[in-house]
Amino acid sequence: MEIKEALIELRKEKKRKFVQTVDLVMNLKNFNVRKEALNTFVSVPHPSEKKLAGFFTKRSKLIDSIAEDDFVKYKEIKDIKKLAKKYDAFIAVAPMMGKIATKFGRVFGPMNRMPSPQVGIIPQESDEMISGMIEKVKKSVRIKNKEMAIKLAVGKESMSDKELEENITSIINGLEKVLPRGRDNVREVLIKFTMTKPIVIVEAKK
Repeated sequence: MEIKEALIELRKEKKRKFVQTVDLVMNLKNFNVRKEALNTFVSVPHPSEKKLAGFFTKRSKLIDSIAEDDFVKYKEIKDIKKLAKKYDAFIAVAPMMGKIATKFGRVFGPMNRMPSPQVGIIPQESDEMISGMIEKVKKSVRIKNKEMAIKLAVGKESMSDKELEENITSIINGLEKVLPRGRDNVREVLIKFTMTKPIVIVEAKK
């Protein structure tokens, strides 16, 4: 089914009392999860709202900031977990990464909250660099898989079908570029809303 048609079908389902997330599931084939697991990013043209924070030597007016002086507030694991859950992603200035990893890494790592060299770390604390990285992070979707499927949110049902279609197309194209054998690694692609059954939009070539 075409993406546009699938979205029309999904919108016919029972309305919920909350704004549902639009999820994409890509089931893989000819893929060695142990050796080829992905840990990368793809970008979307229409990002959902993300709550961001930054680790800097001094506070920035552009983003919620955590300076080194603030590290003492996070003595317990539960305090670090609370911080990780408060934000969708973190950025950082490169010279602080060692201290960030030491203090927050054991919690942030498994929760996919560590600032990434691919998307999230800036060399200097200039407003221009911080602003640029904020925009980059907002448009980036993290791809991390440990199984034969990639599952990720591509938007909200409140977005237009055109915006969702462009996001879905962008992610599928981006994934095919980072998969070891491209389209030959794709068994099928499905989309769904939080509370609906999935609909297949891409099937493997026969």
